[in-house]
Amino acid sequence: MGLRPEEVLGVPKPDWKTDDVVMLEEMATKFLEAEVLPHYDRFEKQEMFDRSVWELAGENGLLCASMPEEYGGAGGTYAHESAILEAISHVGVDGFGIALHNSIVAPYILHYGSEEQKHKWLPKMATGELIGAIAMTEPGAGSDLQGVKTSAKRDGNHYVINGSKTFITNGQLANLIVVVAKTDPAQGAKGTSLIIVETDGQEGFERGRNLDKIGLKSNDTSELFFNDVRVPTSNLLGTEEGQGFVQLMQQLPQERLQIGGTAIAMAERAIAITSDYVKERKAFGKAVIDFQNTQFKLAELKTEATIGRVFYNHCVERHVSGGLDPVTASMAKYWLSDLQNKVVDECLQLHGGYGYMNEYPIARMFRDARVQRIYGGTNEIMKLLIARSL
Repeated sequence: MGLRPEEVLGVPKPDWKTDDVVMLEEMATKFLEAEVLPHYDRFEKQEMFDRSVWELAGENGLLCASMPEEYGGAGGTYAHESAILEAISHVGVDGFGIALHNSIVAPYILHYGSEEQKHKWLPKMATGELIGAIAMTEPGAGSDLQGVKTSAKRDGNHYVINGSKTFITNGQLANLIVVVAKTDPAQGAKGTSLIIVETDGQEGFERGRNLDKIGLKSNDTSELFFNDVRVPTSNLLGTEEGQGFVQLMQQLPQERLQIGGTAIAMAERAIAITSDYVKERKAFGKAVIDFQNTQFKLAELKTEATIGRVFYNHCVERHVSGGLDPVTASMAKYWLSDLQNKVVDECLQLHGGYGYMNEYPIARMFRDARVQRIYGGTNEIMKLLIARSL
């Protein structure tokens, strides 16, 4: 490859990419290229990563980078998590589910867990002994979290959890799951709580199918079933029941920013590999890059991706300093994932028939990109949230 994905736009290094963040991104890139990329086709075929790769990632400092050192993390910020997720997209191993583990699941425990919970779970998440997932979506409740039916009824010093979840990222490998459940169904959203379920040896917990998806094949995405699952009441996140919906709303901006980060990073990679391809591919006796249409298309894509990168960097800067609001995070999620899909589609077109062949990276990117407009709240929901601010 000529230009590396992170170099293709020529955007100046933002302030949040401090020297230690840059070093982490370089280290993550080397690790992913050496330990993940050579096996990635196999992970795609088996539709799951090897658990040993998670443990290797932990040994190399790629798990819980933003968790405090006292809980086994590296003491970084979201900037460090962004460096890792961008490396994943730039290397092209997009199905590695550590971004959800690192910057979605672990923060719930950090922000809402007791000291005992944090000391119990976060160090094991940092080593990969525990793999995290969050069980929100149900067969009848997707973006509408108020429609959750899974119940958690108190029975002495335990909760008894019943319900089913679907589309759960890391669902086959995860052994620490944040479950969104109704502790008081009569209260609607105010009756929602977050409860941790450790699945190893847990009676009544079952994993369903590893779901057959269009893309992100290497990432296990599953149905989960809770049949009279008993967990201690001490596994509740927060000081009292009914805080779950507020907790979810407080943490969703980071999840949506993360989706924006993976979107712009994939767009950068798509432009980089397509620029290389059109310089080598010949048509009508000359390189495809020599056609004005190719030049104009790539010029448009580079311009729009540059706008996206500057916006994402702005959002990260605000988030690290504590000032990213939910509306702006929704803008980042919707606009950058829409842009990602546009860029990848246009780049596939420039590959011609070869772009439709699975042996070419752009084909996999085309499949993997599509879900970004759905999860984390559909882009239509993002627009509703933005509209409410007008």
